[in-house]
Amino acid sequence: METQIKHYENKLAFEMDPSDLFEALNEGENIIVIDARRAFGYDEEHIPNAINIPHREMNLETTQHLDRDVLYVTYCTGIGCNASTKGALNMTKLGFKVKELIGGLEWWKIDGYATEGTKGVKEGLKIECAC
Repeated sequence: METQIKHYENKLAFEMDPSDLFEALNEGENIIVIDARRAFGYDEEHIPNAINIPHREMNLETTQHLDRDVLYVTYCTGIGCNASTKGALNMTKLGFKVKELIGGLEWWKIDGYATEGTKGVKEGLKIECAC
């Protein structure tokens, strides 16, 4: 049973679902969302206020401007894409605190949250931090 408990604790320590991310952003938690896909995917549609650092380009130089006291949440298109996993691994190796978004952009939209970009979904729940 202890092994199973540790497994679930680890999942919660390293993963976040869209509703938890939405709530954390609305509560003003110190989180930066990273779209780990290539720029054209980000340009088409992304989570509001997310930044784009493709996992293939994550290195000391491209991340030197980032705050190391922030929690970073990486995401990609969805469960058929592992850019978020590669991004989370890269960011962790670079010394950042990271969680991976379960289900990526696909599950973000399924939960009814708005997106931005040229194909963004304006309808949906919006992040409305009052901080």
